[in-house]
This record gives sequence, C-alpha cells and structure tokens, in this order.
Amino acid sequence: MCGMPSAESTQASVHEPEPVRPTKEDKVAAVGSELIGGPLGRRALLGSSWWTPVRVIALVAIGMFALGLVQKAPCYNGAWFFGASSQYTHACYSDIPHLYQGRGFADGLVPYFDRLPGDMQYLEYPVLTGVFMEVASWLTPGSGAIQDQEQWYWMVNAGMLMVCVSVIAVCVTRTHARRPWDGLLVALAPAAALTATINWDLLAVALTASAMLMWSRGRSLAFGVLLGLATAAKLYPFLLLGPLMVLCWRAGRWREFGKALGGAIVAWVVVNGPVMLFAFEGWSKFYTFSQERGVDFGSFWLIMAQNTDDPLSTDTVNTLATLLMLVCCAAVAALALTAPRRPRFAQLAFLIVAVFILTNKVYSPQYVLWLVPLAALARPKWRDYLIWQACEVAYFLGIWLYLAYTTSGEAHKGLPTDGYHWAIALHLLGTLYLCVMVVRDIFMPDRDPVRRSGDDDPSGGVLDGAEDVFVLGPAARPRQQVTAQFDGTPVQWGRPGATGGSL
Repeated sequence: MCGMPSAESTQASVHEPEPVRPTKEDKVAAVGSELIGGPLGRRALLGSSWWTPVRVIALVAIGMFALGLVQKAPCYNGAWFFGASSQYTHACYSDIPHLYQGRGFADGLVPYFDRLPGDMQYLEYPVLTGVFMEVASWLTPGSGAIQDQEQWYWMVNAGMLMVCVSVIAVCVTRTHARRPWDGLLVALAPAAALTATINWDLLAVALTASAMLMWSRGRSLAFGVLLGLATAAKLYPFLLLGPLMVLCWRAGRWREFGKALGGAIVAWVVVNGPVMLFAFEGWSKFYTFSQERGVDFGSFWLIMAQNTDDPLSTDTVNTLATLLMLVCCAAVAALALTAPRRPRFAQLAFLIVAVFILTNKVYSPQYVLWLVPLAALARPKWRDYLIWQACEVAYFLGIWLYLAYTTSGEAHKGLPTDGYHWAIALHLLGTLYLCVMVVRDIFMPDRDPVRRSGDDDPSGGVLDGAEDVFVLGPAARPRQQVTAQFDGTPVQWGRPGATGGSL
C-alpha cells in the first residue's frame, strides 16, 4: 500500500499539462534530433532522471560558450597584441583585453571618479557594467608583463560571463513552463557563442532574462528591480517597459505595472545615485558619448553615409533615428491594442528591442545577444531562428573582414566597403524577417508555435489568460471567438465580447 500513489496525487498528475516536445511539432528540430538518436519517444520517462531539461540546456550553453572561447584562441595567443589586422583576419577581436589598460584598470584607477589619460576622459559604460569590469580587475594579478595581465583579465571576465550564460539558459528554459526545450535555441545559438566575450553585454542580458522569468511567475516587483538593474548595466532593457505598459493597459493590470515601474526606478537609482552625486561628469560620460558618437558600424546609416558625398551630421542622424524609433514604438503600441488577440509579452519585447537595433546609428556584433533570449521566447521555430542566426554569423564575419581590409594597408586583405554593405544588409534583412514572422503570429495566432500548443501567454504572468478591458479598432467589436485549424490543432483567437473603447 505504501508504494501506491494517493488519489490526490493521481488526480493532480492527470490534469498536469504535458510538456511540449519540439521534435513532435517542429520538422527542423525533428531532423536535427537525428544527430543524438532521433525524436523523443512516446514512452520516454520525462523528468525521472538527473538529466532534466534545465540541466541539459545549461550544460549545452556552457559547452557552446567554451567553443566560443576556443574560437578566440588565436587572439589570446598573440593577435590581440601583435599586428594591426591579425585579430580581424582571425575574427577573434574582443574589447575586454584592450580596455584593461585603456580604461585605467591596469593602473588602479577608479571608474567614473578618476580621469583617464587620452581622448576618453572617463569610462563610457553604464555604472553596473563598470562595477563588473572593476570586480574583474580586482581578481586579475597586477604583476608581470601587461600582456599577461590582459590575458588574465580576459579569462576572469570570461569566467564571470559564463555564469551569465548559465543564468540566461536557465531563465529562458523556465519562463515557458510547458516548453523547456525552447531553451536550446539560446544554448545552441552560434552567433551568441561567437560574440559572448567581445564585450560585457551578457550581464544586462542575464538580468533581463531573469526579469522576464520573474514576470512570468507573477512577481511584478522582482521583475521591476531586475529590469532596473539591467538598465543600470545597458540602456536597452528599459524599452521592455513600453510594451508591458500597453499590454497592462489592454488587460487593465495597472497595479502590477506600477509595481514593476516603481521597482525598476528604485533599483536604477540605488545603483546610479551615489555615482551621480559624487562623480557626475564621469557618470554622464556614457550618455554624452552615446549622443556625440557618429554613425558607426552595422547600421543602414553607415551605408547611406558611405554612399554620399555629403553625409548627414551626427545631430541630424540623432534626430532622425529618434523620430524613426518613436514611429516604430507607436506602431508596436497600435499592434498591441488592435490585434485580434492580445499579443504575448515576449513577442512585443522582441519587436521593441529589434526596432531599436534596426533604427540605431551603430550595431556592434555583440548586440545580437540582446535578441537571442527574446527571439527564443517570441518565435520558438527552429527554421526561422536559424535563418536569422545565419544572417548574424555572416555579419560577424563581415565586420571583421572589413576591418581587416581597412587595416591591412596596401595589401587590402579582407572585405571591401561594398562587400561590407552587403553584410550589413544581410543582418538587417535577417532581423526584419524574424520581426515579420512575429507580427504574422500576432495577427494569426494559429501560426504562433506557443499558442498552437494550447497556451495563452506563458511569459505574461498576470496577463496570461486575462480578459481585455481596453481594445481599439475592429478587435473591439463584439464577436465570437474564431477557431482556426493548423496541422490539425484548433487555436482560438478573437474575443467573445468587447468591454473597452473602439475607434
């Protein structure tokens, strides 16, 4: 009798939703699974061993990160230190070792407080990233040749960034409870492995992924605190508050949004406040540098500037880029309020960060890390994800070959300007393609892999399954829900009635 399950536990297990198997619903995932023995069988004992999805995906992510470290080996062994273009021809450039001495860490200077020699008077990174860089410098031996110190500094940062990679993989895996294997999209992303140790972006990405997990669990205050910390490490995470506000408006969840906003503001002020008060000039360098920086790598603005005899001024580009971003934000808000079914939070979060990247005057290759976890949650479809990743890998190679061309003198080894423009176009088109797929899913929920599985908004927290209270346009008209068929799976969309305003 003691080995028999109780009636209560049996009833709970009967009603527990079955995890989604990507090899069952995704043809590309099914084909790819042949490398490890084929799709998961019907009689597989899920969750009955140590090898849970979270652990498997975290280990895969660490393995891919390690491969990215191996890819940097030619630079670690000398290309960072000898030869103008060697680090570009090997496509293994990283800011980390160069900034150890270039930003005063080798000399024990305190970021934001101590003025730096040279053109960059203060550290041009947000405060929490500066703290991350400073902690890594404390763990770096201060004796020996400067090359040895820079190698140590890069390795220390790599170890700290590996922790961030693990956090990202675990958070994405757990955000959609019934879709844990979508975390493999993040763990196996080739562009992420290649760009992980170029800069310190993974810190902000890890905090943002943690915030998304907290929101999916209904912990709005924790979400706000983590998002505020993420914004203290990189500027882009604050953009997620815009889509969240519109979704909470549509669902009438203003209290939860207020807690998230308040938590974000308090966390950001706690990190930035002391530096603002006692070293305002150093603290503001990140913002003034971002404003004064000219058109740079990876943007369509660069293509325009390099194909005209009279390029736009930096102030004009700043104004136009801001206006274009505001137009895109308005379009995302309109999409959120007029869609036949309220969009998922991850979908709008991906779109708002993507349009920021597309309209910005600079695109560094590591910026792809911002989108990797959001793309996995917004459009967990292997074919589309891999198409986008292929475009990003092509851009990763393109920018280094272009820099090799411009730094190799008369030899001109690498990719000329026209070729680099094609690499930029490929990056832009790949990101736009994924945006189009997400927008199509919003207008046609039966095409959304997440909603085809029977979920509403598993990353939406209090928004998941909530009724609409404010809708605009045709979606506000009372009508019956529409049930569409896709691969034999019924997906309901539309609304049974309207309780909000209409236009």
